Amino acid sequence: MPNTTPEKRLFLKERELGALLEITQAINLDPTEAALYKIFQFTLLGQLNIRRLVLYVKEENQWVCTVSFGAGLTDFRRVPLPAAILENCQGKPCSLQNFPGLGPEWEPLQTSIPVVQNGEMLAYVFIGNVHENYVDEEATKFLQTLSNILLGAIQNRRLARQRVADAAMRKEIEIAQEVQTMLFPRKLPNDASVAVQASYVPHTAVGGDYYDVVDLDADRFLFCVADVSGKGVAASLLMSNFQAGLRTLLRQKVDLATVAQELNNLIFRNAGGDKFITVFFGLYDRRTRELEYVNAGHNDPLLIPDFGPVQLLKEGSIMLGVMDELPMLKVGRVTVPPRALLLSYTDGLTEVFDADHEEFGEEGVLRVLRQHRYAPLATVHRQLLREIEAFNTNGTRFADDVTILSCRFK
Repeated sequence: MPNTTPEKRLFLKERELGALLEITQAINLDPTEAALYKIFQFTLLGQLNIRRLVLYVKEENQWVCTVSFGAGLTDFRRVPLPAAILENCQGKPCSLQNFPGLGPEWEPLQTSIPVVQNGEMLAYVFIGNVHENYVDEEATKFLQTLSNILLGAIQNRRLARQRVADAAMRKEIEIAQEVQTMLFPRKLPNDASVAVQASYVPHTAVGGDYYDVVDLDADRFLFCVADVSGKGVAASLLMSNFQAGLRTLLRQKVDLATVAQELNNLIFRNAGGDKFITVFFGLYDRRTRELEYVNAGHNDPLLIPDFGPVQLLKEGSIMLGVMDELPMLKVGRVTVPPRALLLSYTDGLTEVFDADHEEFGEEGVLRVLRQHRYAPLATVHRQLLREIEAFNTNGTRFADDVTILSCRFK
């Protein structure tokens, strides 16, 4: 500060030291971000006699005014940071007189001080009506330093909060994964009458697909494939609710139509119509070879006989959870011929697209099944997954969960 006396220079240095002490003490007290900005404002006002101050901070790639105070100032929280400042004031402090087209709201301010950390622009400090010795280079450097300390503390708080939030999310995901794993059956039927195989490839850490196979008695078993709208923890919790309701209903030995209606009512009550579940229920009787089923808005399973055309299992109603009562519910019934293959799946298997935006679709599934109709079920599943991986423009990164459940009737 070449134009000041030693006494005044000492006085100003003491003020700077006081300002630095106030900021660091405030940081050590661990206040909120809003409180830190307030302390910054009053420190500059009280210690450095800065009467007008505007602070813009870069938050998530947007410039936001976090401090705006001083007589005669516009509320800069509603004023965007001018492009001229961003383009031309990046390294050193700039006089706003060099930017005549900024507008009348900027006239009470004199200097723009960019704040840079590790080569990244963090903030702009605008000051006006300051002590005459606080417009020189040394003084503005101190303001840069003080702003750096403040913004560094705020960034550290955000990072700490983000780490805590990330850790909590990871824990939620771990719990949801464990819950989802527990939902799937540990053992699938494989006897003299039928063999069942299931495959599941989640799109994210916690998917929204579900399958189940439940023995009802020595002759009958129920199987289902379901897809809940959405993904993640919320979808997993809704699906666990669905499974608990299904198991409770099956213990009460209710018919398939009642299962569908009661589960629809359960989902509607719990999700309030905001989420829904598409599901296919199949109830097979080994003794009579009759398959009862309800298709609630799900992809049509493919029943492929040893000879003859493929049959699509369409009967049922709309998806569960949209209305409090399922409209026009119909239970389908079909006698399964010997050596028939039934393939049920979620839409992640068919809604795969190539570079020309062509969908793999039901035709792609049928093409694979025709080629591998009599292969072991595990081989059929592997081949289906290989085919959609080769077809998909993103390789193994599918746009949705993929679930396949197949039954080979002997």
